[in-house]
Amino acid sequence: MKKYYEIIRDLREDNDYTQKEIADVLNTTQQVYSRYEKGINEMPIRHLVELCKFYNVSADYILGLNQNNSKKSST
Repeated sequence: MKKYYEIIRDLREDNDYTQKEIADVLNTTQQVYSRYEKGINEMPIRHLVELCKFYNVSADYILGLNQNNSKKSST
């Protein structure tokens, strides 16, 4: 089972974004975002929510609770 920090790295790389670009989306620094991807710092919920919206995936997917990379439901 993948850890969330591996999943956010995979999402970023699969979509050809730099750490700086994702850090800008989260309104944080590249250094802070890098620490999320390395599993050094835990990501705050507000950043999890923003990444779900940005990549259009569920929080369950990012958290590794659902291995299916399906898009989140439109509700």
